[in-house]
Amino acid sequence: MPTWDSQQYLKFGDQRTRPAVDLAARVKLDAPQRLIDLGCGPGNSTEVLAQRWPRAELSGLDSSPDMIATARETYPQRTWLEGDLATWIADRPYDLVFSNAALQWAPDHRRVVPHLFQQVASGGAFAAQLPANFDGLAHRLMREIALRPTWAPHFTQPAREWFVHEPAFYYDALSHNAALIDLWVTDYIHVMPNAAAIVDWYKGTGLRPFLDLLTTEADKARFLDDYLAALSEAYPSQPDGNVLFPFRRLFFIAYRK
Repeated sequence: MPTWDSQQYLKFGDQRTRPAVDLAARVKLDAPQRLIDLGCGPGNSTEVLAQRWPRAELSGLDSSPDMIATARETYPQRTWLEGDLATWIADRPYDLVFSNAALQWAPDHRRVVPHLFQQVASGGAFAAQLPANFDGLAHRLMREIALRPTWAPHFTQPAREWFVHEPAFYYDALSHNAALIDLWVTDYIHVMPNAAAIVDWYKGTGLRPFLDLLTTEADKARFLDDYLAALSEAYPSQPDGNVLFPFRRLFFIAYRK
């Protein structure tokens, strides 16, 4: 499992939280009583739920001790649980099971997605957002660099990358027990000051599995240098010096019968 750094992740807190805001705003539940945020990270997405439903009982679950420690320190009034969302079982059904940018790390969505939907109370909802740019340029460049002759010996085992299926997959996985399913895809265009900011972005997420396989700090620094060089060529600067960084995300909300 990749290691996670909450402070690195929060360098782009506003951009990472915006999809959670967009997802929560589209959930058609007036007054859910019990909510849980799976893969809650440092708690930023859980606070989105608190603002949307201030009277609800809120919990957050994450597999990273560092993320949970940050969440507990920042939002001590919430309930924080350390655990794996892929095997999590609710003590009793939740009105809303919410997940922002976490399911992509769980294997076997054919099993996990229906399993999580089963933790939702009748009339409640399962709402999730997943990055959907696995084949995007920035991710392809990570894999291509790892395959170069100078780096291939360091990656004798493949990095554990995240993945996501097409919208139809999630519709089929959820439709048997759903009263209504809402699916959509959004392309966010992040304005970055330079290509180095894209490296910083992925150091908190997608680069973690690659860096975890490198044993020395010198190797990690060299890999990041090669990645920056590739990004600088692939993402040219705008006339004002900024770089446009497209990022596609998949959303779904399934309501229990």
